[in-house]
Amino acid sequence: MENLGGKVAVITGASRGIGRSIAVNMAKCGASVIINFNQDEEGAYKTLEMVKHIGSIGVVLQGDVSLYNSAEKMIKSTIDKMGKVDILVNNAGVCYIGLFMDMQQKQWNSIIDVNFKGMLNCTHCVLKHMISRKRGSIINISSMWGNVGASCESIYSATKGAINLFTKSLGKEMAPSNIRVNAVAPGVIDTDMNACLKADDRDMLREEIPMGKFGSSDEVAKVVCFLAGESSSYITGQIITVDGGMS
Repeated sequence: MENLGGKVAVITGASRGIGRSIAVNMAKCGASVIINFNQDEEGAYKTLEMVKHIGSIGVVLQGDVSLYNSAEKMIKSTIDKMGKVDILVNNAGVCYIGLFMDMQQKQWNSIIDVNFKGMLNCTHCVLKHMISRKRGSIINISSMWGNVGASCESIYSATKGAINLFTKSLGKEMAPSNIRVNAVAPGVIDTDMNACLKADDRDMLREEIPMGKFGSSDEVAKVVCFLAGESSSYITGQIITVDGGMS
């Protein structure tokens, strides 16, 4: 288990699914965690209960990462409360399954605003602080669809592909300042986001995965913890795919 003792981590979209697992696993590694949510307050406080049960420190902060002022307020509040930010995990995301030709502009704007601009906002707001300290780890949650594209998830795939290239570019840009930037690209993970799939669709997807099963959010979270800690100290600008060999 990675040692994150004494570190402060901000996890966006941590009220459920992968974000919740990241918060809990980082707490297990000794980090103090900021649990961000936008609408699911109940879920965020459930995450906080799990963190406190481990014996770690957790703080719940509401904030819409798609709005720059909101992201800025969240980072400032974290620094005011905790004194620093060592780790930023840009996890908040939304998706829409359907043909692009049937989408409305407000739907693709929402996906772009949360998935891509939300990551830009939070990253931009934390960088000056990290640069002043000459340390930091930023982990962006992408998707295997950002590598290969998914039918009926064109805009979602596009935002994740943008995250991948931004990660690679910023990793190079921030390396001289000792700030590492990486991404984790999950495959089909058994979370609420995929709970809407019909049984037949789940079976078809499972058959496409060489390991023959959906991944768990904990399996993603453990890779995030690795990228946040010293074991990955020479890794930056990388996209780590966690998909059971699917892509």
